[in-house]
Amino acid sequence: MKLEEAFIQTENLTLQYGQKTAFANVNLSVNAGEILALVGPSGCGKTSFLSCLNRLTDMVPQCRVKGRIRIGNLEVLNAKINTIALRRQVGMIFQKPNPFPLSIWRNLELPLREHGIRDRHQIDEIIETSLKDVGLWDEVKDRLQTSALALSGGQQQRLCIARALGLQPEVLLLDEPCSALDPISSGVVEDLITSLRQRYTLLIVTHNLAQAKRIANKVALFWVQEGVGKLIESGSVEQIFDHPQHPLTAAYVTGARG
Repeated sequence: MKLEEAFIQTENLTLQYGQKTAFANVNLSVNAGEILALVGPSGCGKTSFLSCLNRLTDMVPQCRVKGRIRIGNLEVLNAKINTIALRRQVGMIFQKPNPFPLSIWRNLELPLREHGIRDRHQIDEIIETSLKDVGLWDEVKDRLQTSALALSGGQQQRLCIARALGLQPEVLLLDEPCSALDPISSGVVEDLITSLRQRYTLLIVTHNLAQAKRIANKVALFWVQEGVGKLIESGSVEQIFDHPQHPLTAAYVTGARG
């Protein structure tokens, strides 16, 4: 029986900033509907790896990406690819919530219009659905025209996730989405991420191993070796935490290293 082909796959992926190699030769696969947690010490290339997947690296001067990235049937590093369409399909949520300095409504309406959705009724439906998906609708439905900046940190982060969901992506990239939040807000966002499993494929950078264990299906450990980020080991949560194959993985998950 043929094994199911991974939805996201990288082959010998290498990223350089000028003469500095951020990470090298990363071979990683993620199945559709999985949550992959990227863990490891600071500076080992986790965020840079995420940035490659929707070509945000194009915006960085002297940044070069080599190797292969396939998402579905899409060859991400193909020079002819439409990067705007790619970023609609592969949404990004950053470490610090970054709502636009506009109303809650406009935060969600603006990207929809930028991507060609003009029908007001359709926009209304998408906004309501997106806010319900992140558990914000009941909290903000009576103040949609007020500034998004007046929301709490956790609400702002959920709004940013709703903004990405409104564009109907297939993949969500989350770069430490809870690190700027208090424990209660962090728990709400964690529960949200878990609820999105199956409907989306999610990759999350986290320094919180307990969080990775709670929410992920799969874990990938990055490390710096000889000044270059390397993928040390990847596997199911159970394998990485209970039966690690690499000594560095065993040391990291037990707190002996990192």
